[in-house]
Amino acid sequence: MHDARNSNIEFKVWGRFALFTDPLTRIGGEKCSYHIPTYEALKGIAKSIYWKPTFIWVIDEVRVMKRIRTQTKGTKPLEFGGGNTLAIYTFLADVEYQVRAHFEWNEHRPELADDRNESKHHIIAKRMLERGGRQDIFLGTRDCQGYVEPCEFGSGAGVYDDDPELAYGLMFHGFDYPDETGEDKLEARFCRPKMVNGVIRFDLPEQCDIRKFIRPMNPKQFHPGRNLVNVEGEAIGIGC
Repeated sequence: MHDARNSNIEFKVWGRFALFTDPLTRIGGEKCSYHIPTYEALKGIAKSIYWKPTFIWVIDEVRVMKRIRTQTKGTKPLEFGGGNTLAIYTFLADVEYQVRAHFEWNEHRPELADDRNESKHHIIAKRMLERGGRQDIFLGTRDCQGYVEPCEFGSGAGVYDDDPELAYGLMFHGFDYPDETGEDKLEARFCRPKMVNGVIRFDLPEQCDIRKFIRPMNPKQFHPGRNLVNVEGEAIGIGC
C-alpha cells in the first residue's frame, strides 16, 4: 500500500500578489480573488516544482501565514477580438503560505507502471524544490509571480494561529481531467473549505460532491521512450 509519508513534500510559497478565482467565471471583465488559495492553484504549484504523468499531486493542507489583504488595480487585458480593454482586478497582496502535499500513482496510466519508483520521484521532487521549482511559479495567474522553498509545515508564527473556525462557503476546488479520472470528459468540482487556526485541510477530489460538466475531452497519450522529458528538459525515455 502507498504510504503518503514516503512521497511527502513541505514548502513555503510567497509572492507580492495572488489571484485565486473560479476559472469558469473569470473569462473577461472584472476579477476578484478568493481570500484563500484553491486546491487547483496549489496543485499547479506542486506540478511546477516537479511532475510526471506517472503520478498525481494531492494537497493535504495549507497554512495561511500572513494577514489576508486585498489590493485593487486597473489592468488592460487582451480582448478575444483583439486590442485591450480596461478592467479592475482585486488581488491578494503580500501572501505567504506553507503547504504539505504528497503524490500518488496515477492508476489510469498503466502504460507508465514501470516508472512507479517512489524513492526516485521523491528525491527529484525535493531537489527541484530546493532549486525553487522546475518551472516558474504562479499564484493563480501568470500575472502573479511566486517563489517556493522547503520548509517545515507548522514552523514559525502565523497570524491566524489562534483564530477559531472560518468558513468560506462554496468555492472552486479543481478540475477532473480525463488523464486522472479515466473518463472522457472535463468537469469542475467545488467544495466548502474551512480555516481552523490558520490551517485549511482540503477535501480530496473524490470527496467533492458538487460537479459541473464542461465538455468532452480525451486523455493525452504518453508513450514510454517518447514524448517525455527529464528534469533538465531533455527528451528521454520513461525510465530516466
